[in-house]
Amino acid sequence: MSYPNPAHTISRKTAIAGIGATEFSKESGRSELQLAIEATLDAIENAGLKPSDIDGMVTYTGDTNPEIDIARATGIGELTYFSRVHYGGGACCGTILQAVLAVASGVAKAVVCYRAFNERSGNRFGAGVQNRPPVPNAENAQFAWYAPYGLLTPAQWVAMFTRRYMHQYGASSEDLGRVAVAGRDFAARNPKAWFYNKPITIEDHQNSRFITEPLRLLDCCQESDGAQAIVVTSIERARDLQDKPAVIAAVAQGSGVLQDMMTSYYRENIAHLPEMALVARQLWAMSGLEVKDLSCAILYDAFTPFVLMQLEDFGFCARGEARDFVKDGHISRGGSIPVNTHGGQLGEAYIHGMNGIAEGVRQIRGSSSNQLEVVENVLVSSGTGVPTSAMILCQDE
Repeated sequence: MSYPNPAHTISRKTAIAGIGATEFSKESGRSELQLAIEATLDAIENAGLKPSDIDGMVTYTGDTNPEIDIARATGIGELTYFSRVHYGGGACCGTILQAVLAVASGVAKAVVCYRAFNERSGNRFGAGVQNRPPVPNAENAQFAWYAPYGLLTPAQWVAMFTRRYMHQYGASSEDLGRVAVAGRDFAARNPKAWFYNKPITIEDHQNSRFITEPLRLLDCCQESDGAQAIVVTSIERARDLQDKPAVIAAVAQGSGVLQDMMTSYYRENIAHLPEMALVARQLWAMSGLEVKDLSCAILYDAFTPFVLMQLEDFGFCARGEARDFVKDGHISRGGSIPVNTHGGQLGEAYIHGMNGIAEGVRQIRGSSSNQLEVVENVLVSSGTGVPTSAMILCQDE
């Protein structure tokens, strides 16, 4: 398969001009619509725009907040573009791709991408699928292959991949724990993080209870209430707004061969993420960049083993070498490629990856709580084990 060259028509033509969020909590005390409205208004204000300047909106199919309700409540007014992306957390950077396509083609001038939910106090994803109505549609039918065997929750689905990865490459529970420890170290220095001032050690990880072997509690992301919104516009317009633009060097989606929703067990090899490798190849081709050009990475960390797999699929290290890469401190504070400098979904909050995009923007702007000294290009990835997406943000030339 061939991919676009660095002169691709959407590379470096748009930028993120605004980021906005609610607080991240376990009990928001308000509706998901209210959360979406608050984050949207915050992002628009952060961009230095007015609600009436927004003419496009993109979110996830899983979001409960209709675009028209948010537009009506915020004063956005007329919309010339609205779209939704499926596959849970895999939609994260896919929403940005939709916004980029709309702006680059002239369909919209400024697009808000948003995600809002009460994922702790309301519908808890970690509870699994056993309470789904038995509707005979394609999406529910696939679970009939796994549910009778007790594979009901995301942690149980990922445990299957994890066990194979550990068997194939000799990774240990401690290797998974080092991902959690590195993320919590960053979260402990981020006042917006749920686990602010609460670092952990490998011993803490090893003493945490099993959720489903080999995954422990501290291998699994949080369940959070909150919302995050992002404003995308043309690079020319972004330059005239109030903060430094985070230029979108590349953004791509990918679904692999024999892809399922977190249960792609019938592939030849389930010890890596082919869909993320597909996205990675597109990003390098579109941006003209290489791994060595990245300053840091915001990797979707719903579960620690998928961070190890992503390090390999993006090319930070060879297949099976992520455990040593992490053990040597490369992803930690002061490492060669710090990962999840906001604390990630393990440490800051689980907002389906959208808060990771915001951290990428902060690193480009120079405003992160864990700001790196030199930041040129930042990788941000989306949901793992599902059809997914990723992007590269860069400085304005």
